[in-house]
Amino acid sequence: MADMIAPRDTYGRTIAEMGRTNPDIVVLDADLGPSTMVKYFAAACPEHFIEVGIAEANLIGIAAGLAASGKIPFASTFAVFASCRAFDQVRVSVAQSNLNVKIVATHAGITVGEDGGSHQALEDLSLLCALPNFTVIVPSDSVETASVIHAIAGHIGPCYVRLPRPKVPVFNPPDYQFKLGEAAALRDGTDVTIIAIGVLVTAALEAADSLAAEGISARVLNMATVKPIDAGAVLAAAEETGAIVTAEEHQQHGGLGSIVAEIVAEHRPVPVHFVAIKDVFGQSGTPEELLEHYGLTAADIVRAAKQAISRKV
Repeated sequence: MADMIAPRDTYGRTIAEMGRTNPDIVVLDADLGPSTMVKYFAAACPEHFIEVGIAEANLIGIAAGLAASGKIPFASTFAVFASCRAFDQVRVSVAQSNLNVKIVATHAGITVGEDGGSHQALEDLSLLCALPNFTVIVPSDSVETASVIHAIAGHIGPCYVRLPRPKVPVFNPPDYQFKLGEAAALRDGTDVTIIAIGVLVTAALEAADSLAAEGISARVLNMATVKPIDAGAVLAAAEETGAIVTAEEHQQHGGLGSIVAEIVAEHRPVPVHFVAIKDVFGQSGTPEELLEHYGLTAADIVRAAKQAISRKV
């Protein structure tokens, strides 16, 4: 059985380790260190840790100032606060100024669970992907999360990294290296391509196994970099498999599916089906209950794949 590790825990431990050797890294927290796991950095590098309290706009403003001064600020809070509450500061102070701020947001998506709709960020990708200059990344497990944090520290420009609350299966090998802007091909296939992000990547792999048992060959792409997306991988999928399913724990409008559909519509029209939140807010429940309720399971991906295949010309 795969190890179960929370990517946010890996983030906290990784940034703490990096902070010990890179004095330019500064971590900012908005009274959520035990939840975002930047508590590890605070303990390891207290002189480079800034606690702003429950003041997310200030969190982003201070991070922008640090970036303008040559530091590498990592600003962390819950995704719903980073994307919605502080959007004006993210837009004007970070994106418009093209500053080297790294926003690592945890507790994203429906799997926040029992905290309910007010805390379930389901629109954050659409908001951040709409901002010029931003790189937007959704890691799939703890191994990829560690590699992503190292990668964005060396990348010049604003970044948004979206992490879930719960533990998720670890499927990437220990030597996996995240490559910014490149899709990771997890399975080859000829009948349909499943493009997934975050916690739904493992569901996509499960779906591919179920489809294979029925004689259907499914390609699986982990599209961790949502922006700039790997358009070449999307077009190759459209050309070579003729049908696509996107899978994300985010609103259908404005997320991964919308970006993939834009590419396909403009360059290589094929059937595209979407496994995503269908224009509703979340509610309280366990992550497993909510994933099933909102149609975000491996079985839902299987159904979408069959529907997409049935529409192939």
